[in-house]
This record gives sequence, structure tokens and C-alpha cells, in this order.
Amino acid sequence: MTQHRCASPAQPGDTDARAPAIELLGLSKSFPGGRAPALDGIDLVVPRGGIFGILGPNGAGKTTLMSILGGLILPSAGSVRIAGHDVLTESRHIRHILGLVPQEPAIYPTLTARENLDFFGRMQGLSGAYLDSRVQACLELAEMTGEADQRVEQFSGGYKRRLNMVIGLMHEPEILILDEPTVAIDPHSRALIHHRLRELNAAGITILISTHYMEEAELLCSDVAIIDHGRLIVQGSVPELLARRRDEAIELQFFSEPDGALAQALQAIPGVRQVELAGCRMRISSDRPELAIAPIMQRVQADGPTLRSLVYGRASLEQVFLSLTGDRGELR
Repeated sequence: MTQHRCASPAQPGDTDARAPAIELLGLSKSFPGGRAPALDGIDLVVPRGGIFGILGPNGAGKTTLMSILGGLILPSAGSVRIAGHDVLTESRHIRHILGLVPQEPAIYPTLTARENLDFFGRMQGLSGAYLDSRVQACLELAEMTGEADQRVEQFSGGYKRRLNMVIGLMHEPEILILDEPTVAIDPHSRALIHHRLRELNAAGITILISTHYMEEAELLCSDVAIIDHGRLIVQGSVPELLARRRDEAIELQFFSEPDGALAQALQAIPGVRQVELAGCRMRISSDRPELAIAPIMQRVQADGPTLRSLVYGRASLEQVFLSLTGDRGELR
């Protein structure tokens, strides 16, 4: 891959290198007719230099938060600062610092990939040879040089997501915000986006990504914050959050919801401390899980619905997430 500069040359006073990438203080957002705030008093600091994940179930407020950071909607209360600049009063500075990749691809279907990049580059004030070089660099980054002159309406969902991502990189921002960038795309495009995000971060770009794919967050992010019902539930490094579930347990997932009788039967197995049932998922805590697996499986095969998966051993971010937000069926 051709190497490119990470960020456009900053003008004196445009950015404070000592300031966090993003600072939220008491951030709230209510919509007319809404029964509850979409965001409710969120305090959050995103440091520079890492990949920071915003996690939450569908409807938790992730897209509202990303839209406020990108200047697309205004907060109802609180303050937002990006690289030391206030989103409401210093948007001119932030425009050059921030790259925004929205959840729904913001691309023109009747234009080609090259024409889309050229258009959005001009919207960012690029021109001439520099604009041409950025268009070519972004096509290479998305591995779309062979599709550069095809109309976007002919692209698969994965190719549209790739193009959507590199449009946010045309002006070489210092901070990149992505809202659910890998929803409903093919595995190859997802792997490519993950790889490129790691490369961009290694080159110096701070990345903020929202997702409800827990494996994605665990693979990419150094730090995460979990929000639910518009409120910040917890934040910290991924190892810190994983340490919240130190006890080893057996995680079962079924194709259909088991009944309470199965949970009671498993609770009676020697060595089983607790059985937690949440929808199609079951978590079994045990003093000796390696010894309890065999009788558990015998009982499940005899009396339970069809088993979809069994996980035993190290805690996952998904387990931490479910323990904090519950199982609503939105996880992929």
C-alpha cells in the first residue's frame, strides 16, 4: 500500500496537541415528542492516539452522539470539544481536524467512485494536483482502483461502505469518527476496513468508532465506553472491562429460548453456583466448570432446545456488555 500523510498541515492555532481528541461534559439531547432523552448527561474524554469504541444496543444513543460530534445536530445541553475546539462556536477549525463517516453511506449513486471523491474533496476545499493525489490515494486505500469509474449504484454494500469510509479521509483528518462502519457487509470488506483502520491509527489518526459488534470492538479498540438508554454505563480499557468477569463460566446459546425447568435442573448439578437465563442465552457459574460441563451437556441434550454454541474459558467483551445492558436480541 502506498504510504500517505495522516493529516493535513495544521494552521497555527488550529489545534491544541495537549487537548484530548474529544471531550464531552454533561452532553444531553432530547427530541420533540420523545419520551426520554436520547442522550442524558454524558461526561466522556477520548484521548489522542488510540481507537476508542462507543458500544451500546440499538437505540442506546450512539448515532445521536456521533451526529452531534460531526456537527449534524445540536445538543440540548452540555458542551462538546474536539481537539480543544468547541463544536458550536469553532466549527471552522473542527472542519479541518475531523473526518466523519456516517452510518448510512453519504454518496451519490449516479456518480462514479472517482467523481464522488472529487466532489467531496472539493467540498473540503481541496483542488488541483493535491485533490487528484488524494482521490488516487483514497481509491488505493479502499482497493477500488479497478472500480474507480463505475457508478456507485452498481456497487455491493461492502464497496459502498469502503467508499463511504475513504470519503471521510479525503482531507487527511487528525480524528476520524465512524458510526457503525461495518453493518451488513461481506466478510472481505469488513476485514479490509478493520485492517485499514489499524493502519490509519498506527499512522497517527485518532479513531472513534461506534458499534454493537462486540468482537469488532474487542479486536480494534484499546478503550471503550458503553452507553444504554442515553446514559454512560461504564468506560475503560478493554482489559479493565474484561477483568469485571474474572470468574470462569459456561456460556450457552440456544436456537430457541429454554424454559425455567431446564435452568432449575442445571442449578441442581453439583458444583453449579448460579444459572442466569436471558432470552436464548444461559450463563452457568461453577466452582469447577471443567467438571460440570459433562453433566450440563447431558441434561441440555436430554431436556433442552437445540444448542447453538458453547463458550468456556476467558471472558469476552460480549459477556461484559450483556451483564451491563441485558439481552435484547440486537447483538450480531
